[in-house]
Amino acid sequence: MGHFNPVNAYESNTHRIGRNGLEVKLQVAGWILFIICAVLFIAASLKNRDPLTLLGSLIFLIACILFLLPLVKSKTNKKS
Repeated sequence: MGHFNPVNAYESNTHRIGRNGLEVKLQVAGWILFIICAVLFIAASLKNRDPLTLLGSLIFLIACILFLLPLVKSKTNKKS
């Protein structure tokens, strides 16, 4: 029986599906919605003066932006 390698499975699946078109648009839209949620959590934490929620929301916002950057970067690289 063969050994399952998740990296190879991901690469073959990515090659088969492709990283363009609808898939990337949906991923970008999803991350933008997460960013909107993070901003709303920040607003709620400021309104309630809750420093722990503010810290968690800021970390969540930064993480969302970091996940979004490669998608946007790869999309702009394909245009040039």
